[in-house]
Amino acid sequence: MDPHLLRTYVTVARLASFSEAARELGYTQSAVSQHIAALEQDLGATLLTRRPVAPTPAGERLLEHAGPLLLRLEAARAEVARSAGEPAPGLTLATTATALRRRTADALPATGVTLCVLPRAEIPAAVATGAADLGLVDGLAAPTDPLRLPDVAPLTVRGVAEEPVSVLLPAAHPLARRAGLRLGDLVDARWLDAPDAGVSLEQLRAAHGSAGAVGFRPALRYEGGDLRTLVTLVGAGHGLALLPSSLAAESAVGGVAGGGAGATVAVPLTAPRVVHRTELLHSGVVRGPAAALAELMAGERGDVTRS
Repeated sequence: MDPHLLRTYVTVARLASFSEAARELGYTQSAVSQHIAALEQDLGATLLTRRPVAPTPAGERLLEHAGPLLLRLEAARAEVARSAGEPAPGLTLATTATALRRRTADALPATGVTLCVLPRAEIPAAVATGAADLGLVDGLAAPTDPLRLPDVAPLTVRGVAEEPVSVLLPAAHPLARRAGLRLGDLVDARWLDAPDAGVSLEQLRAAHGSAGAVGFRPALRYEGGDLRTLVTLVGAGHGLALLPSSLAAESAVGGVAGGGAGATVAVPLTAPRVVHRTELLHSGVVRGPAAALAELMAGERGDVTRS
């Protein structure tokens, strides 16, 4: 299967237009039509209806495979280019909003650094395709257990940090004076759905063992990675949030003693026994500033590297 034809097909299916796909890809509309016809002939199946332009059932199945296939090809191209050329003078680090810590920021080179805050799901692909030299991902896990990452390409994964988690809630909340909280007691609480600024509700359900059950319903969804916004929403009573304990403690505003409007408090999660885990990702052999930072961060823990 020709990857150029496959890329054309994916673009046409995404835009639902041959002409729009031609503009985006820099082809003529006739060339795009020829690409689709050639791919359909190769596979022996009609992939698109023409009016309207939409994937057929066979085309839908191909789309399920196309993304991972094209990503693997792009990752292979990027890794070969890295191994054959000189290391880039700078460093691009992709991270989630909650994975970056002060010790990592202190270890960054003084110049030549590009920091990209991305959704968790996008970081492995960014590293695999060379858009980032290193990636930091995080999430809930049992102590010493690895995170479950999408299999986008062969990546080296190193555990670099683990810490407890805490529930951030308004200081006036009935549970704010507790010494600890159990996740099972919070299934029916009002939660913020803020997957890029805190622990996602999907991870909460998985940790509780209720992935397919009703629970941890979002009262408000926040699509952003700014921690201050998340804290403001918690303080205003729009829902609870789960954060790494260090971030939760730093973010708590006013505390129980202050108790005013907008005050928040962090209460440790005592059950189930889970931690907030951070892992470092890179592709192939890293060199230059990326190698120095990777070794410094990996040296803080003795986790086994896995690929």
